[in-house]
Amino acid sequence: MPELAADLRGTINHKLDAQKPSGIRAFDAEVSKIPGIIKLTIGEPDMDTPEHVKQAAIKSIQNNDSHYAPQAGKPELLKAISKYLKDTRGVDYNPENEIISTVGATEALVAALFSLLNTGDKVVIPTPIFSLYFPLVAMTGATAVQVDTSADDFILTPEHLERVLQREGKGVKVVLLNYPTNPTGREYPKETLQGLAQVITKHHLYAIADEIYSDLVYGVKHYSIASMIPERTLFISGLSKSHAMTGYRLGYVAGPAEIIASIHKMHAYLVTAVTDNVQAAGAEALSNGRKDPLAFRKIYEQRRDMIVAGLKKLGFKLATPEGAFYVFAKIPDQFGKDDVKFALQLAKEAKVGVTPGSAFGAGGEGYIRLSYAASDENIQECLKRIGAFMKKLG
Repeated sequence: MPELAADLRGTINHKLDAQKPSGIRAFDAEVSKIPGIIKLTIGEPDMDTPEHVKQAAIKSIQNNDSHYAPQAGKPELLKAISKYLKDTRGVDYNPENEIISTVGATEALVAALFSLLNTGDKVVIPTPIFSLYFPLVAMTGATAVQVDTSADDFILTPEHLERVLQREGKGVKVVLLNYPTNPTGREYPKETLQGLAQVITKHHLYAIADEIYSDLVYGVKHYSIASMIPERTLFISGLSKSHAMTGYRLGYVAGPAEIIASIHKMHAYLVTAVTDNVQAAGAEALSNGRKDPLAFRKIYEQRRDMIVAGLKKLGFKLATPEGAFYVFAKIPDQFGKDDVKFALQLAKEAKVGVTPGSAFGAGGEGYIRLSYAASDENIQECLKRIGAFMKKLG
């Protein structure tokens, strides 16, 4: 086993060295060692990829579709993305120069952030939110401005954004939105998005809209800020959540041609192109699988109602999620804001794995995230175990 030369130690990229591993994954790995634990930690659909989508990938392989694809993506996939976004989001993107297929929404975020940001720039990020954004922004040399939204029921209001921009002064370049939001499941109303669009335009900013969960909403209509300010928005999404394709790693970014040209350059440096058979599966999902998320949505909505009712009955305070597949619940008062302590105790004594809210940035302290992308049986058993745990706590 080779050991790094002594004179090379401590010489890696210091921006990367300064970043901590994902708190979500680290905590999941820690509690996964507990025998008999049921985990509601990771946000991954427990559904199977639709059969017709799998068959499209298989057919691609059988047809020897194994050569370099165009860097931005195969024409059939880009056209499918364009039509899907026009039909469902009301935004008309040219598949020839305004869309790039990426290796998951993660690569879309990386390519977009590294294309937009320079050292000293600032990115406004409403929190609590998926923690991946923080290290990505930091590694570009920019600064993430965390905006605690807990006082506004986990929604960034236009008034709050205006106050932040007045406080921060020059240097803010981007407002990054993720909705329905991980970890709270909160959806942004149309009126709020319109107000945010006005503030973003007034201050000459970019908007990055990560709408990876937008096909999974319950009882509300999803609106994209890209339909309101398309000239300054980068729209990011993918197939992982909507079609249970996390392992396929297929995402995309869409926006004005000028900035997409820069993102295309970064994308090419990172990965060259997305895997052929994955693109075939994605084109099939978006062209002929529009109803697939509806079936998943119905199941998730039933699970949401089950876990929300169960947690409220046990005395947890929470905002009913309108999308995604997470519940963000306030921990018992006797733990203060020590959500890590509570989550660890819950894992060890009740054998239920949840994610501490502090892993999601400012405003997440004192909460836990529970994923209901799990079977009905596991959710019911977890509620039973949490109930016994709470009773023991008194």
